[in-house]
Amino acid sequence: MNSTLCTICMRGGSQGVKNKNYRLINGKPLMYYTIKQAVKSKLFENIVVSTDSKKILRYAKSYGAEGWFLRPKKLASNLSPKIPVIKHALRESEIYYKKKYDYIVDLDVTSPLRKIDDITKAFKFFLKKNADILITGVRSKKNPYFNVVEKKNGKIKKVLGSEKKISRRQDAPITYDMNASIYIWKRNILLNSKSLYESKTVLYEMPESRSIDLDSNFDLKLLKLLI
Repeated sequence: MNSTLCTICMRGGSQGVKNKNYRLINGKPLMYYTIKQAVKSKLFENIVVSTDSKKILRYAKSYGAEGWFLRPKKLASNLSPKIPVIKHALRESEIYYKKKYDYIVDLDVTSPLRKIDDITKAFKFFLKKNADILITGVRSKKNPYFNVVEKKNGKIKKVLGSEKKISRRQDAPITYDMNASIYIWKRNILLNSKSLYESKTVLYEMPESRSIDLDSNFDLKLLKLLI
């Protein structure tokens, strides 16, 4: 029988929204929603929190997550990429629980609007496609082939060019914005990869209404209205 680990990563410090993991939304801290979704999905043998904060760890455990270690400082700065953090949580979990996991699912606390169905359906999609990695995303509002530009050497240029002339957004290739909601890996792929695009990666599409990624106080206001 396959074994699946859920990781939930939360730093004590946050830049965009101060103390975002504790911020109350409908009377519950932000972290509450993701932890409860993980528990209710019944997909995971273990739901493990990676944090550098004793306070976050205490809160998370009270909502049903597991945790016994604090993330090292080198993995807890503003510049720390996420994949090494998840690898660290996997290694700590395999030592602690004395087992090897087949799959790792990371749920981002900043995306509390996901439904339990999103988690279970994304996992089924991942298995059906025999993928190495799964990411979630939403169709882009602005298309980089049509109306996303950059300043380069004092000139304005489209971010992406196309072989054919595109005069309407509807004619541009479909693109997606990653919504930082759900990530899934096969164990060996996670341990040996440095990015999300080195292996067979698939995308599970989610609706715009469940794709807000908390990164600003404006996002926080939207979440309070929508959740």
